[in-house]
Amino acid sequence: MNEKITKKIKKADLSITVILLIGILIVVNFFSYQIFYRWDLTDGKEFSISKASKKTVSELSDVVTVKAYFSENLPSQFIGARQEVKDILDEYQAFSNGKLRVEFIDPANDEALKRELMSIGIPQLTFEVYEKDKTQLVNGYMGIAISFGDKVEAIPAVKQSTGDLEYQLTTAIKKITADQIASIGFLTSHGTTDMESALKLASTELAEIYTISNVQLAEKDPKIPENINTLIIVGPKENFNEDQFKAINKFVAHGGSLLVLFDGVNIGQGLAASENKSNLPELLKKYGVTVNKDLVADTRSGMASFSQGFFTFSSNYSFWPKVTSEGFAKDHSAVSSLENVIFPWASSINIDAGKIDEGEYKALAFTTPKAWLVKSNFDVTPNNANTAKGAQDEYTIAVAVNGLLANAYPESKDDAPDKFSGRLVVVGDSDFVNDNFVRNTPDNLVMFQNLVDSLSLDEDLINIRSKGVSSRPIKELSDSGRVAIRYFNIFGITFVVIVFGLVRYYLRRKSRFADDL
Repeated sequence: MNEKITKKIKKADLSITVILLIGILIVVNFFSYQIFYRWDLTDGKEFSISKASKKTVSELSDVVTVKAYFSENLPSQFIGARQEVKDILDEYQAFSNGKLRVEFIDPANDEALKRELMSIGIPQLTFEVYEKDKTQLVNGYMGIAISFGDKVEAIPAVKQSTGDLEYQLTTAIKKITADQIASIGFLTSHGTTDMESALKLASTELAEIYTISNVQLAEKDPKIPENINTLIIVGPKENFNEDQFKAINKFVAHGGSLLVLFDGVNIGQGLAASENKSNLPELLKKYGVTVNKDLVADTRSGMASFSQGFFTFSSNYSFWPKVTSEGFAKDHSAVSSLENVIFPWASSINIDAGKIDEGEYKALAFTTPKAWLVKSNFDVTPNNANTAKGAQDEYTIAVAVNGLLANAYPESKDDAPDKFSGRLVVVGDSDFVNDNFVRNTPDNLVMFQNLVDSLSLDEDLINIRSKGVSSRPIKELSDSGRVAIRYFNIFGITFVVIVFGLVRYYLRRKSRFADDL
């Protein structure tokens, strides 16, 4: 009798346990749909959206609609990209408090929809597919449209690698929901670098966010348009007159931001080098920032190609200092995540501490302690490049000032403060953002964009763009360090294996001895 009761109790306990487990699974499953969380263990959180993106969607005032146009017949190599896009959009949606709506659409054979997509900037793509021992061309879509009210922003084609998709999405959302978009002005007078021939990539990238305008300073009564938020001066080679300096000073004093990329030394055809005669440094010096008429050379440098007769060769070129992660200010978001920027023919920068308080300026980029300066007789040929001349030291290449600036040209006696609050970034090099260098060193373009963002917007977008770095160079080692690593690779691993084998042999013998006892 007792055995029967015991069995019934055990069966009842088992049934109750099964019911409880099912109930727990149902409750967990229910809450899993209500609470969204992901663990991203990658360095830099490559597979989850940043705090800036979460904040952007959580603060939406009204519904934003995201329509992802993906064809079903995409080649197999793009199937993974579609899933990654879905994962990213799911995360945006989870943090939007219901204000972001996502829809995946296959345009298929809907001709009216295809015409609509073309009108908003999402074209039909052509893919090359290899099937049945032959190559075929397949048409399809991989675009995204983000809409808010009557505003629409398009991402024409999602890349196979979705590393920059978060930046594109958050930028588009900010752009269509913001009341006003910042306006950027490029100075096109005074011998500055031509946007069309040398800054095409940089200006194209900026145009995705900002309104871009050309600014010319007339000799008489020069003015900078009031709608300009940030003025960019890239590589000027001509002198400014007093009225033009006053116009720039007035612009900064009234809340405008200034980004200056200035070459202390100009490099011409055949590597002919000469001091830059432009007097723009005179204005910057009144603010406490001095761009020197010198060239910085560094033992850590980029590779350059040279032609000699019929031959072309490449070598490290010390006049192209390479700044890696330890050479950037870790507490400034514009540069803190950069890994590899090359500054061709850069000049050093000094700060006048008497004109700028210590807490109001920041050295953004600087060389290794093994750099040196060339101040005259600028022989920049490869044969002369890698020979250190003069004392070696660490030199600053880029600085940012965000605080009180000395007022270089007070507007009137009644309104003549000695200082005003202003934002200024100066880089002792303009070549680093040229198309030729940007193509080979993507971080160069990222740095330029970050600098513009830091002057024109809040700093949210900077942290998103800098999540993925283009390279992680090996840190420079001393000669003794290289030797130590070399011998460890040759003998160290073998020694570790031998020691492990001996320890294991000793433990096994000890165990057998104990068993025999």
